[in-house]
Amino acid sequence: MSRITLRQLLDHAAEYQYGVPAFSVTNMEQMLAVMSAADAVDAPVILQVGTKARAYAGDIMIEHLFEALIKMYPHVPLCIHQDHGNSEATCATALQRKFTSVMMDGSLQEDGKTPSDFDYNVRVTASVSRFAHFMGASVEGEIGVLGKLEHGRDERLLTDPDQAVEFVRATKVDALAIAMGTSHGAYKFSRKPDGEVLAMDRLEDIHRRLPDTHLVMHGSSSVPQELQDIMNKYGANIPQTWGVPIEEIQRGIRHGVRKVNIDTDNRMALIGQIRRVMQEDPGEFDIRNMMKPGMDAIAKLCRQRLEEFNTAGHGSKIKVIPMGDMARRYASGALDPKIN
Repeated sequence: MSRITLRQLLDHAAEYQYGVPAFSVTNMEQMLAVMSAADAVDAPVILQVGTKARAYAGDIMIEHLFEALIKMYPHVPLCIHQDHGNSEATCATALQRKFTSVMMDGSLQEDGKTPSDFDYNVRVTASVSRFAHFMGASVEGEIGVLGKLEHGRDERLLTDPDQAVEFVRATKVDALAIAMGTSHGAYKFSRKPDGEVLAMDRLEDIHRRLPDTHLVMHGSSSVPQELQDIMNKYGANIPQTWGVPIEEIQRGIRHGVRKVNIDTDNRMALIGQIRRVMQEDPGEFDIRNMMKPGMDAIAKLCRQRLEEFNTAGHGSKIKVIPMGDMARRYASGALDPKIN
């Protein structure tokens, strides 16, 4: 059995001081490429699906793709995570589809665009924690608004440490995504980020206060220059941009970051190769011959991240705890958050 909860996986990562990349996936090719990389380096892995991906492929298709992966890679600990759930219902239906973890993003209202207030966030996230923990599943919450700090340190775009403590105490989340200057998408920074545009000190402060709460970095693709160059060489128009440097992610891992969200990098790896094949061989019309080089590029990148985050080598060390046993641990209070 390879299906593992986020809480068990991140507890193991904390014990052995590594981080786990959470790769956003939409289709079969991405899933297969990531799993082949995890298998090659003996790593556990998180595959996450957002609401848009669920709408694109359909829950029935996604559920059975994950079932196939579990049969193909029964020895790879796999956390199946709902990313950016926008409502209690969205999270509940993910759990019905055998996800082992859900994110309730109560930092935004149900439309996924309008910033909410703290009380709303606490209410909906605590509700999701209650029913998910009854099932033994894990919950990630988010506090703060993701956004760039390039034009000055804006406290509105940073998670308040006092509120983070209050939020964790009230919701009992297993993992907490914080705002520290990262953002979604390819265009994260117009220069290489440093201490002025990535508030690593804020992350470290929150970790000191919540030493046993697993922190999450969203928007943490590194947007490698090589991938930008391939895209642009074969017809794309990607302005020069910088992602989150690997060394900053590694610094975060040393200070409580256990889950690192990656999406853009894998998209660019796949699409860059599709563009290359189509330009170099205009007569090609077999989609497999376009997808396979992209899958190889994804697998290469994922292996790098699993090694850079020290995830590699830990897969075979994990004995998966069934969700029923996790539910009993939640009910006993053994998994309640510890706060300094």
